[in-house]
Amino acid sequence: MTTTYSYIKDPQTIYDASFAHVREQAQLGTFSGDDAEIAIRIIHACGMVDVAEQLVIDADATSTAVTALRAGAHIFCDCEMVASGITRRFLPADNPVRVTLNDPQTPARALADKTTRSAAAVDLWDERLEGGIVVIGNAPTALFRLLERMRDESVRPALILGFPVGFIGAAESKMALASLADEWSVAAKHATLEQPYAPPFITLHGTLGGSAIASAALNALAVIAGRSR
Repeated sequence: MTTTYSYIKDPQTIYDASFAHVREQAQLGTFSGDDAEIAIRIIHACGMVDVAEQLVIDADATSTAVTALRAGAHIFCDCEMVASGITRRFLPADNPVRVTLNDPQTPARALADKTTRSAAAVDLWDERLEGGIVVIGNAPTALFRLLERMRDESVRPALILGFPVGFIGAAESKMALASLADEWSVAAKHATLEQPYAPPFITLHGTLGGSAIASAALNALAVIAGRSR
């Protein structure tokens, strides 16, 4: 006897039905235009429509991403899983995707600095980080270290996609990212140039996050950049 379950097998039908379900069930009222498409892809990646309530898409994030991606910006990821989830054919300028977590220098640097390999790997992001796009989908320490470098070294990436996950430091690192953006906004309004630079960002507040969500956000932006030509 052959076992046969009843399920949809056509890939395009599955794809279309999945996104239709997200549009019907998710509360997307706070997002408009391209931002709504980003939210839909993030929801689709994790299978939870209620994450829209914790999702923050900075006002300039999408337009900044489109400009940077089309200009060939390098994409810096905190782990291989994030990099693997990025669909290369979506990238509008064959943008290089870089991960330094497994660089031979990383373990020794982590040991010397008494920190995680994820944080130490951020110190190996070279001058191409200036104007680059950062995609963090795993380690809160990577996001914290990036924010430290931005404060202390005036490092200026174009955009941060901050989706570290977990119960220790994830929510706090994302709050620190949002707080830095608030500081920059106030400083810019009052022309207080000594405040640290804060790029536009997209994040999911709380403990939720992960590589699939982070790469889904980047893929959404890449698709938008590709069709904006």
